Amino acid sequence: MPTEPTLQNVSFPSAGTTAYGYLAVPPAGHGPGVVVIQEWWGLTAHIKDIADRFAQAGYVALAPDLYGGQVAHDSGEAVRLMTELPTARGVELLSGAVGYLLDRPETEGGTVGAVGFCMGGGFVLALAAADPRVSAAVPFYGVNQDGVPDFSGLKAEILGHYGERDDTVPVATLDELKATIEAQSGIVPVFHVYEGAGHAFFNDGRPEAYHAEAAGRAWDRTLAFLGARLGSA
Repeated sequence: MPTEPTLQNVSFPSAGTTAYGYLAVPPAGHGPGVVVIQEWWGLTAHIKDIADRFAQAGYVALAPDLYGGQVAHDSGEAVRLMTELPTARGVELLSGAVGYLLDRPETEGGTVGAVGFCMGGGFVLALAAADPRVSAAVPFYGVNQDGVPDFSGLKAEILGHYGERDDTVPVATLDELKATIEAQSGIVPVFHVYEGAGHAFFNDGRPEAYHAEAAGRAWDRTLAFLGARLGSA
């Protein structure tokens, strides 16, 4: 597979290596920063589209490429790529992306938001727990592949989106996750569960999973949440 597909348009030092990603800048040319964290598939057109949507909403959006140019074409390959990226290493790479985004001249403010999907949703929580420069964290049906992180250093407010019919992240597990976050950090996360929606309900590139009503409500809530904490251009 190519190491630098066309979706990548920026490179930056991160965790002792050169990292790549997709950067989208709002029409105004400046705004608060948001890190968009990929699903287990990689930096796909869907993730690029989400970054573009955030840019249109007034945010400087960076989608880091955690797989170094690789994109999975089936679930078996996605599992392999995900398991080859330990959470600690992913958090290192993402912290480098946070620093790069904050150093960009287009980015306003001293903190960023982080929004992620599936594997990326798990990384949102792990990153926010480790990096106080993240002040707003939005996991969509986040998968914590290496277990729940230590939230004792968490500074970010959390807004989570989950599908009622998600077998990958069962609704029954959310009360324990919420209690753990509150007990360790004092921060009370807000979790929304969407009736009739399953895993990956926000991915409009997967018609078998996409749930338009849930996706629309989650998007509106996410923009309101980020706007209240980061502002918008």
